[in-house]
Amino acid sequence: MANAAQTIERAPADDGNVLQLPFVTLQKVTWQTYQALLADMGEHRSARLAYDHGTLEIKMPSKLHELLNRLLERIIVTLTEELEMDVLSFGSTTFDNEELKQGVEPDSCFYIQNASRVNPEDDSPPQDFPPDLVVEVDITSSSKSRLNIYRVMEVAEVWRYKRNQLVILQLREGGYLECEYSSIFPMTSSEVLNGFLNQGERSSNHNSLIRDLRFWIQDSHS
Repeated sequence: MANAAQTIERAPADDGNVLQLPFVTLQKVTWQTYQALLADMGEHRSARLAYDHGTLEIKMPSKLHELLNRLLERIIVTLTEELEMDVLSFGSTTFDNEELKQGVEPDSCFYIQNASRVNPEDDSPPQDFPPDLVVEVDITSSSKSRLNIYRVMEVAEVWRYKRNQLVILQLREGGYLECEYSSIFPMTSSEVLNGFLNQGERSSNHNSLIRDLRFWIQDSHS
């Protein structure tokens, strides 16, 4: 089996002019204003916010965005179930750090290797270690600027869906590089994930897709 560290291909590509509405970028926003917006908008909202040294991004997920995001969540949870791995899904929990002047709400995030270190009784996410895996789905906006926040947070792996394909990004020497295989699920490649995602976009029954995924995992792991 290929080793993830040996399949590094390239740095994430520049997204150019792929941004579409609804996506808003505001400059020179103070930390206090960012925190006030979070409080005013509340937890039960569809908008995702990211803040990086005065730049505030607000995106509104589309129907396709949410379909693919939820499908990726199910794929990740299924992988952990079949491989008997611990997992805690934190969804789009807000991670922010006033000292670093950064904050972000992933589309999805997971503690897997570090799941046992998380205290489920805490009201806020862990401050001393980041999620093991973050998912970003780029349909109406780009997550490229968010990668800098994840880099500072030291998130080891990001699954980023853009331009109709998913890429696996791993933190290497202070930056994200595209890899063929996941370091968390070593038998799982971006090619395999894209196959299931393409199937999911055309399918009206994701339960059937997840059954196929379970069969593939069991066959690959036998």
